[in-house]
This record gives sequence, C-alpha cells and structure tokens, in this order.
Amino acid sequence: MLFPPILFITERFPPDIGGLASSSFRITQALCNLGFAVDVLTWSRYLQAGEVLPPNFINDTKPQVYRIGLYRHWDSTMPHTLNILDWLHDTRNYAAVWGHYLFPGGFLATWFAANKGIPSTVSARGNDLDREMFPPGDFARLQWTLANAKVITAVSADIVKKIQLLSRRFDAIALKNAVDTDIFSPTIATQVNRGSLGIADNEVVLGFAGELREKKGQVFLFQALTTVSAKHPTCLLIIGEIRASQATALQSYTSQYPEAHIIVTGHIPNPAPVAQHLQLCDVYLQPSLWEGMPNALLEALAVECCCIASDAGGIPEVINHGENGFIVPRHQLHRLGEAVLEFLELETAIRRQIGKAARDHIVTEFSLQQEKLRLQTVIDLLMPNSV
Repeated sequence: MLFPPILFITERFPPDIGGLASSSFRITQALCNLGFAVDVLTWSRYLQAGEVLPPNFINDTKPQVYRIGLYRHWDSTMPHTLNILDWLHDTRNYAAVWGHYLFPGGFLATWFAANKGIPSTVSARGNDLDREMFPPGDFARLQWTLANAKVITAVSADIVKKIQLLSRRFDAIALKNAVDTDIFSPTIATQVNRGSLGIADNEVVLGFAGELREKKGQVFLFQALTTVSAKHPTCLLIIGEIRASQATALQSYTSQYPEAHIIVTGHIPNPAPVAQHLQLCDVYLQPSLWEGMPNALLEALAVECCCIASDAGGIPEVINHGENGFIVPRHQLHRLGEAVLEFLELETAIRRQIGKAARDHIVTEFSLQQEKLRLQTVIDLLMPNSV
C-alpha cells in the first residue's frame, strides 16, 4: 500500500558527494520502504540554468529525482524552483514537504508548504546552524524557517539544544544518522589490501574518510602524521578526496615534508569498498572543528575501528571516552599526534575490546532499524492521518 507522496528538497543528492547527499538518499529510501512515494528535488551545476531533468520513469518504490540547473544566484534560482514546485504539486498532490538542511532546502520547503496549506518538516544537519547563523548567512531566515515548520528534526541532541536557543521551540526531535551495519562490518569480505595501495607492512595507518576540508580539521591530521611519523613508519589514508579549494594546504604540507606518505583514494561511490578501506586503518581520526553527526565516524566505528575524535557537535553522543573510542577536546587538537602515540602503546587486547564496544554501540543506537523507528515517529507527527 502506498501512502500520499512526499516532496523532499535537498541541495545535494547522489551522485553528489558528502554526508548531506548520503543522508538524503538513505532517508528517502527509508521513507519509500515505509510505503511513501517520494519525489526528490535537488539542484545541479551541470545543467543549464533553469533546466529541469526529470526521472526516467516514475517508480514509487524508489526516490524519484528531479534536478534543476542552478542560476548564478539564489535570488534567481529560488523563484524558478517555486515555479517547478507548483507544476509538480499540481501533478502529484503532495501530502507533505521535507526540507533537508535549513537553507536552502528547509526554507524553501517551509515556504512552499505554507503557501499550499500542507505540513512541512525541516532537518537541521550541523553547518546550517553552526555557520549559517553568522554573516553572510541569514539569521532571520533561519528563525522564520524554524518557527514555521510543523516538525523539526536534528541530527544530534547538540543541535536540538541550539534550535531551542535560536527559535524558542522545544519540540525538535533528534533523528540520528544511521549505518548499514551489514555492509559496515568487521567481517565483510575484502579484496583491498595494504600492498594494493602501496602501504608497507610495518606502517601505522592513520585513517580519515569523506571530503577533507577545513571544518574536518585537515591541518591537525597533517600535524598528527608528522608527530607519529617521527616514532613509527606511518601512512595517512584519506578514503575520499580533498576539497578543491583546500588542495593548496596538502601541496604546502608535502612540499615542507616531502617524505610524508599520504594516500588519497578519490571519491568511492559504493559503501562496500569504503568499509574495506576502513578495515586497513590502525586508528581512525575525526578532528572536526564543528560537526553535526559525521556519517564517516559512525561507519568507522561500525567496522570496529578504534577512533580518536574531537568533541565537536554530536561526536560525544557517539563516543564515550576510553570505552568505545577517544575524545580530544577541540582546544587540544594540536596534540592529536600525541593521542595517537598513546593509543599505539595500548595492548592489542584492549584495542580489540574498544573496537568491539564501538560496533556494539553503533548496532544498538545507529542501525537502519533504529532510524526506521525514528522516521515513523516523525511521520506520525507530520501526517497523523496518513495511515
């Protein structure tokens, strides 16, 4: 049985990279699995401005993606997008609108839904509060969006508290990120090995996954590599890519330390190879400066990687220091390398115990089944008469 269709607006959707795209796909597929037809509207820089690329065919068991070519500025893109939404709503008669990320998706979802007299929900992810509330972000627009959405979700309890401060609303729901623990598992078969990547048998592998950029603490990763390399042969394995605007930081580091061993895999679109690469890491590092609830960290914990992370955003909601991983306060991230050296001195049995505790916590609190239950709660609040 299919329930009325839901419109899902997001700035990024696969094959776009990053946590926003990943969570958009995972949540829309979960909504389809609950019996809802879901249309996704997203924007593309690879289409002509204003061009609309519809799905090849309508299949209500999978998210149907409509891509719109971006104009140079949002003040042209958004009015044109509203024209497209009018057409889609006339055709599909949406029961509700979901805005993923407070701007632009959340604002547009809330505005459009209010004009059509249908309910809206917005999902706060991290940067949309931690950065967009400051100039050149629009503080008033964030407040309006949060005040007028029927249901608000946030990816962590940390963001829920910030929403309370920003909007004086106390009904936001923590909708945590989730991991496919069948794919991200320490027992998944792997054909990736150290030799195939040029990693020596005696090297310590420091891991990072995702798109490396300033907010992810790239400078501290490089500092940690220098510190650990002074004591052990060491490799930094970046499972993903470095944002183009930050490539000069890597070039500057490698020119200063030409002997540094850094491997950048490039974007890996499928999750299974990502899990296989994570298994190669002796320790996974997440020195974020600000954060929501990083998917990559959850995935590393799920494969029983021992993780050292900052205390940014929702990370302390995932890692209990000394039990299933380790926390380095943000003001101490320059000592990340020292933390790695201390970790390497632990007995193998203790490392395994920490890795197992990490996976157990992910399976219990961050599985797809847990996300499904939380999504049902959101739907019940958003559309109480949908069933």
